[in-house]
Parts: sequence; structure tokens; C-alpha cells
Amino acid sequence: MLNGSRPVTVSELTRRIKSHLEEAFPFVVVEGELSNVRPSSAGHLYFTLKDDDAALSGVLFRGRAGGLTFTPEDGQQVVAHGSISVYARRGAYQIIVERLELAGVGRILAMLEERKRALAAEGLFDESRKRRLPLLPRRIALVTSPTGAALRDILQVIGRRNAGVDLVVCPAAVQGDQAAGQIARMVEIAGLHRLGDVVIVGRGGGSLEDLLPFSDERVVRAIAACEVPVISAVGHEIDWALSDYAADLRAPTPSAAAELVAASREELVVRVRELGRSIVGRFLERYRHARLLMRQFSARELHRSYWMVAQPTIQEIDRLREELADAMSDRLSSDRHRLELARRELASVSPAKIVERGYAIARDAGGAIVTDASRLRPKDALHVTLRAGSVDTRVERTRDGG
Repeated sequence: MLNGSRPVTVSELTRRIKSHLEEAFPFVVVEGELSNVRPSSAGHLYFTLKDDDAALSGVLFRGRAGGLTFTPEDGQQVVAHGSISVYARRGAYQIIVERLELAGVGRILAMLEERKRALAAEGLFDESRKRRLPLLPRRIALVTSPTGAALRDILQVIGRRNAGVDLVVCPAAVQGDQAAGQIARMVEIAGLHRLGDVVIVGRGGGSLEDLLPFSDERVVRAIAACEVPVISAVGHEIDWALSDYAADLRAPTPSAAAELVAASREELVVRVRELGRSIVGRFLERYRHARLLMRQFSARELHRSYWMVAQPTIQEIDRLREELADAMSDRLSSDRHRLELARRELASVSPAKIVERGYAIARDAGGAIVTDASRLRPKDALHVTLRAGSVDTRVERTRDGG
């Protein structure tokens, strides 16, 4: 029983425990050692997370297990992201894992995710803050290592495309403890002194740890506050850094960033010609469309359109008129029949009909029908209507009815 109430069933108590646990732990990140890893025939992955003092059952369902970047094995130190639930049939709590990763990388990713959420909450990654790049920049400021691969790749692209732009290198370490501070400072200087119409911040590829300076909060804030548009070009296409979210544009590589800002003169000519053809094509399309619209206002089209709209209404009026005529005819026939019946009923009670059956009608001198003998006096004149003819007479005497 709970709080002195009636005893509860095992199922009811388990449901309550399940509800409390799932509400209290909707999302957890747990680090531990994998043990008793056992894939199921359905593709799910069951395991135990343990440390020196405790163990926790876990399950990674098939839909999530397919996205693993490593093969889980006993003894591996991992970080599990998920939620706490209760498996009622066994009366045991477990973690439902949404993402499983090796522990070293996991800690860094968790830290970056937390930092990303905090900076996003300040609005530093809002799309409304993003600016368009200049179409033909005359000068590019590059914040990178002066001896790194990023600089060589960008110089190669600019030379190949013959873009005719100047490149200003803002030297900064791109790896190590001093890198984040130097990158942030160079971005601030490039923006403050307008060293370029656009700023590229980047480096070549590397491990997650190598790219950490570009996810430093100082670098992110410097990029977000820069006075000119910024392109983040960190690592290879699969790499990412928080600078990608703060920049006005992310390029998958430094070479791709150079391609974006160093448009060749030949390509621009081709683009202008294509735009010209597009403008002419759209004009002709609208002209043809306007002519089609004008055809709708010709006398023939207006006449046809009028009858298309009016014809249903005219037909409906004809139908209603016919229905009204039929209804009036039916009503007139019905009224005639009722009148004939009334006439016959009235004729059946007519005094003339009574006289035809052998009765007579007596009227006094004023023409009123006499129905009471006590109203007459001797010598009163009477006019008597018979079945055939009538008689004028006088009263000799009267007798009371009864």
C-alpha cells in the first residue's frame, strides 16, 4: 500500500516508478565500461554500462545502432546519451540509448554541444545575422597559419582563376594553447581595419582536438562581431567547428572558400550572358502570357464566356418555371376538385332538393321561411313552394307542434 491506502498491484507500483523515473531523467549522458555486449537477431544492441561500484542495463535499438561509427565490444569506455526507462516485465530500470560514442571523443563533443547551446541561446548563430558575401571582392583577409596548407590551397585557387584580387594574410597559430587567442585577435583586427572585403578563417584538416581552437568562445564571439562578412573554412568537408555556425557562410574546405570569393572574369562573363538570356526568356514568357490573357477579352471569347456563365442560370430558370407551372396546374386541379365536392355537398342540403323529395316550403308575407306555427295568426298570407309550382293561401287556424 502507498501512504496507508489500499494495497497496490505490482503492475501499478511499477507504472508509478516508471513514470517518476522517466519524468525525472528525460535525458542523461553516462560514461562507463561496456560489458556483456549482445546484439539481437532483430538488430538491437543490449549491453551493461559499469564502473567500479555500479552497473546499468542499456539498449540501443536498431534504428540508432545502424549509425554507430565503431563496433561496441566488452571493455570499451563509452559515453551513452539517452533517457532512463523501466522495463516493467523484469522490474528493472535501464537507459534507452540514442547515441553511443567512445569516451575520449564523447567528452569533447558533449562540451562542444553544451557550448553550442549556450552561444545559440545568445543569438550568435541566428540566420537573421548572416550577411551576403560581396559579388566581386577586391581584397581578401585570410586568418590562418602562414606556413599551413590552407594558405597554399587558397593561393593556388586564386592564381588558377586569375581573379585579380589581393590577399592579406593575418598570421595566427591554428593549433595549440595559443591558437584561439591569436585567431580571435586577428579576426578583430581584420574587421576593425577593413583588411579585406571578406575574411576567411580556416585551416587544413586535423583531429577533433586539433580543430578545437576554432570552437573556442573567443573565436566565435570575434567572428560574430566582425565588421565584414566572414567565411569559416575549417578542416575537410566532414569536419566542423563552432566557427561554422557564427560565420556568415561555411565552406567545406579552404579551397572551396577561395572558389567562392575568387570568381574568374570568364565565369562572370558567362554568368552575365546567362542572366541576360534568362531575362529575355522571362520577358518573352510574360509577353506570351499577356497575349493569352488578352484573348480572353475578344468579342468572341467574351460572348463564349458569357454563355458559359449564363447558360446554367438560364437552364435553371427554365426548370424552375416549368416546375412552377406544373405546381400551379396541380394546385388548380386540386382546387377544382375540392370546389366540385363542396358544390355537391351544398346541393345535397339545398332546400330545392328537399322540395324535390315531396316537401313544401312556406314563406310569410315578408318572404321569410315559416318554421314555427305559433308565429302565425289567422288570415296571415302564406306563399307555399311545392315540387311543381307554388300556392298563395291564408291561415285558417294554427296548431302547436308536438
